[in-house]
Amino acid sequence: MNLESVKQYLDSVSKAYYDGNPILSDEEFDALVDQYNYASVGHKHPKGIAHAYQMYSLKKIYPEDDRPWSETLGITTVKLDGAAVSLLYVEGEFWLALTRGDGVRGQDITSLVSTLSIPKQIPLKGIVQITGEVVAPATIENARNYAAGALNLKSVDEFKTRNLTFYAYGITPYVNVKYEDDLADLFKYGFNTVLHNDVSIYPTDGFVVRMNNNADFERLGYTAHHPRGAYALKTQKEGVITTLERVIWNVGRSGIVSPVAILTPVEIDGAVVSRATLHNMKYIEALNLEEGCTVRVIRSGDIIPRIIQRVT
Repeated sequence: MNLESVKQYLDSVSKAYYDGNPILSDEEFDALVDQYNYASVGHKHPKGIAHAYQMYSLKKIYPEDDRPWSETLGITTVKLDGAAVSLLYVEGEFWLALTRGDGVRGQDITSLVSTLSIPKQIPLKGIVQITGEVVAPATIENARNYAAGALNLKSVDEFKTRNLTFYAYGITPYVNVKYEDDLADLFKYGFNTVLHNDVSIYPTDGFVVRMNNNADFERLGYTAHHPRGAYALKTQKEGVITTLERVIWNVGRSGIVSPVAILTPVEIDGAVVSRATLHNMKYIEALNLEEGCTVRVIRSGDIIPRIIQRVT
């Protein structure tokens, strides 16, 4: 598969994720992103509405990586695993809610988000953007997809039946010198925040480390996609090396034919794994898989075996 085909495939995967219908797991998507240096973040919405301030993604840093700056200069919060949104307040009044979209433009979800427990007024003048995450409890199966999918619902009444909560993690323009004081003010205004509320019942995806001094944060600037003053601290799954012996094709209950990898049995996290899903031919081509090659396998969510890389 050439690079353009891989990009088109990852574009379709990204669109499916932001539409609440993910094709790949986080680990599989991240592996392809790293392998092909895929730069697109989010799904572009040609008819979307512009965020007042761009919503950037965060660069992933793993425990073995060098830190871009000393963590003593930052504040660390959990990284909730839900759906990112922005809330717009104009002269203190709640005005608009948007999905993250591609970070520049998102879809109008005001009618849905207004039913959540968020303040309808805040004591700030001018145009203020609050960013945060809509999350569902980890006890709900595929909680992140449940939250992201809810933001695509057409029915407000159906949305109200969903077990969802909004947690704020940012405000622009800044109110205080320090980020932690901005979060304290958001909590005082009536928002749930990642720093002041117990989020232990929600799924998380590592930690966020951000410069505490807002001026220092801005001084570091931005790339096209990431702020340099913050990063996502992730726990990388190394996976286990084994051999892809052959590929078979299974017919699912829905009648869809999908490829399955037959592996040389290997123990992963206490379980013996001999099979892994391969999704479709495009995924096989993107990873350049062939029978007899050596592959890296993880148990996604500590349950589902997945191939994330061809090793040789």
